[in-house]
Amino acid sequence: MSGLILKLRRFEGVTGFLAFLLMTCGLYLGLVTSPPDFYQGEIVRIMYIHVPFAKTALLAYTLLFAGSLWYLWRRDPVVDNLCHAAAGISFFFTLIALITGAIWAKPAWGTWWSWDPKLTAFLILWMVEAGYLMLRTMIEDAEQRARYAAIVAIVGFVDLPIVYLAAEWWRTLHQPLSISTRGLSLSREMLTPLALMSIGLDVLLMYLLMIRTQMLYLEHLFAAKQGRLLAHRLRDRHEATDPNE
Repeated sequence: MSGLILKLRRFEGVTGFLAFLLMTCGLYLGLVTSPPDFYQGEIVRIMYIHVPFAKTALLAYTLLFAGSLWYLWRRDPVVDNLCHAAAGISFFFTLIALITGAIWAKPAWGTWWSWDPKLTAFLILWMVEAGYLMLRTMIEDAEQRARYAAIVAIVGFVDLPIVYLAAEWWRTLHQPLSISTRGLSLSREMLTPLALMSIGLDVLLMYLLMIRTQMLYLEHLFAAKQGRLLAHRLRDRHEATDPNE
């Protein structure tokens, strides 16, 4: 088994427990002890779920982008497994961010959805991830599949700066960044649970990457062994039935 896979297995338990602890503390502080917003009231509490999931989805895609560049350079199949895992996790986190954003938008903006530049860019990101995962199921050749998927991931990365900076570049329904060069726009009581949830989800991302990468590695290893076994059986059958032997 690859040395990277062995290293990943050492940190599974600690990483999973740390993610659980951070997210539990963040959810408790955000949903129970943090004050309501002056304008939005109790509705603002969904921020402690929506914002961390959106941020971690972008982080997962950034890892996918970096891993895709690395794969095209070194052709490491384990890195390809890592990219596949990161894409699936980012797809799931992006979907949660879109759903919680819609739930937040209804009472805050009066509509479930608006073709706001930031929302539209985020939806495009989710569609790119969906296309990436579909591509993984459409091409049989492993090397060709990994190469094409890496190219899609690299091209799709163009959308990330738009998602992150859309509220700064254009007039949108979204508020500007809460943490920027202008300073903080959140109180400490709100920033603490938001930071705990964000860090907790980042650690959860690392944990899920460990688990999913190992699963994909073992699946591909098993498929390769099955292929070799089938090839040996077909060769033996051919030799047994060949009259020239």
